[in-house]
Formats: sequence, structure tokens, C-alpha cells
Amino acid sequence: MRYTVQKKLPRAEDLIQSIPLSDTAFERIGQDRKEIQAILSGEDPRKLVIVGPCSAWPHTAVIDYAKKLKVLEEKVKDKIKIVMRLYIQKPRTTKGWLGPVNQPNPFEAADIEAGIYYSRRLMVEVNELGLPIADEAVFTHNSKGFIELVSWLAIGARSTEDQEHRIHASAVECPVGMKNPTSGNIELGVNSVLAAQHGHTAVFDGMQVKTQGNPYAHLVLRGGMTEPNYHVEDLYKAKECLEKAKVKNPAIIIDASHDNCKLNGVKNPLQQIHVVREVLSTLSLYPELDKFVKGFMLESFILPGSQKLEDNTPESLNMCGLSITDPCISWEDTEALLLEMKTFLSK
Repeated sequence: MRYTVQKKLPRAEDLIQSIPLSDTAFERIGQDRKEIQAILSGEDPRKLVIVGPCSAWPHTAVIDYAKKLKVLEEKVKDKIKIVMRLYIQKPRTTKGWLGPVNQPNPFEAADIEAGIYYSRRLMVEVNELGLPIADEAVFTHNSKGFIELVSWLAIGARSTEDQEHRIHASAVECPVGMKNPTSGNIELGVNSVLAAQHGHTAVFDGMQVKTQGNPYAHLVLRGGMTEPNYHVEDLYKAKECLEKAKVKNPAIIIDASHDNCKLNGVKNPLQQIHVVREVLSTLSLYPELDKFVKGFMLESFILPGSQKLEDNTPESLNMCGLSITDPCISWEDTEALLLEMKTFLSK
């Protein structure tokens, strides 16, 4: 094998013990998972909104955002279940920063030991604020110490056809959103949901195990390289595919970002607002679709847009909530959109 051992990492048990979660927060995570399951199954009529920074960095700005989101959550919780996007891992198309769990200081060398402590501390803090959190499973082999803190998990477009990620989704206890692949193919996205809902025989921690399957695995439409897939015809196609596959608790989440928010081939974060408005309007006209579309994903931070690491130095980087990965909508636009959603859903 072509690698060099750099250092031994702390055991997950030691990480958990060093940054514990209170009993109150632990119980709340269980309740949040149940509420999300109830939305996905149709027992709870609210919509689910997974919203937050593209990547959970830097710590101070993320906590500042979480505090603002908690205040907003209290205003909309009768119509919207908010889950804060707290992504500690970042998939890359070729190369680049892999997120704070690998490199908590993007201007210094990768330090996974420091990264796992940074990430667990951040996740615990946000949970203790009373907000459920979401993460993306990029690296499945080091999930212990983090996955028990997560109320909703995503399998990304680059991973959704990978068998390891499908098996991981079939084993975790929280609801899992399976994104359609980067091609935008809806059928392949539904295949991933079906795979995650079924049990698999696999190797975990040196043991042969049988996963139980995840009945709350569901489809996330995030668009494709050539076109979006949130329009009414796309929603009908997704509905038909889910029904044909006889998926349990058939549900769709619209990722308003990524390829769904491109204008003339370029990602425009403000287009997320248009996506949400169009989908809500569609659902009001087609009740049969409203039964399937359970919510939205939004990339949002304190400041609008993004900044590139390679264009900055540690001294010039804006540390006050401006994304260093994908561009986001501002806090002001986020707050206005969710309040608008509540008003629309109250009609």
C-alpha cells in the first residue's frame, strides 16, 4: 500500500468522553429524529428545511449563525422543521480543502486529530443550543463520534451510487437523504434510496454484520450537469419512480442549491429563493405532489456569496461568515425566505 503512517489517532471512545453531550441534548436528538421521520412518512404536515453553511468553518461564525437560526426556528416551528446544515466533510471534484475534520485550519497542513476535536466540539455546541444538525457522509469509516450527534444525513451526488455509502445509509439510525447523481438521473437516485432501505451483509469493525435497512431513506433532487430537476414534470417523474420501486415512506427533498440554482451554467445562490418559491407554488396547485415533497435544502451563511482560499491569506480572509466553499445566500435573505415560507404554508 502506498502510504506513510503520520500518527495514531485518538479512539472514538476517548473523543466522545473528552467532549461529552448532555443527557438533555441526547434526548433531544432522539426526538428530532422522530419528528423528521414523521414528516417523511406524512404523519407530520410540516415541511423540513435543512439550512446552513456549505461548510462548517470557522467555528465562531458557525456558532453565531446557529444562534440566529435558533431564534428564527422559534418563529416558524409550527410550519417548518429546521435542521442546521453542519457539514464537516467536503467532497471535491478533483482536489481541494476536504473540510474541517481533515484540516481545521485551511492555511496549515492537514491535521485530522485536531479536526476531529474541532468537529465534535462544534457539533456538540450546536446540539446544546437546541438545534438538530445535518452532515454529509463523505468518509464512512470514521463516523463514530459524530454520527450519533446527527439528526439527518446526506449521501452526496458523487457517493450515491457507491455501495459502501449505500450500506452505510442502510445501517445508520437517522433519516438519510440520497441525492440523485451529478448526471441528474432521477431513476438512479431512486435506486440508491431502494438500496439504502434494504439490509446488506457487510464488514463493520472487523465483524460480518447484517444491516437492518433504513425505512426513512429518501430522495433528494439536486439537479444535473445539464439542467435542474425541480420543475413540475421532474416532480411527477420522481413520484412515479418512487411508486414503481415501492419505496417505503416515499419522500422527496428539493436541494435548491447545487445544479438546481445554476443560471446560464453558473451557480447563483440567489436562485435558491426562486427554486423554493416555484416548488411551493407547484405544490399548492398539485396536492398529489405535495404529499411527496417534504422539504428543501438551502446553502446559507451570514454573508452572501463566497471567497476563495487561494485568493486570500490568513490575514485577508473574511472570518465573519463568508463561505470558503460554495456561495451561500445571506442571513437576511434566509430569514426573509423562511418567514415567507411560513406565511405561504399557513394559507
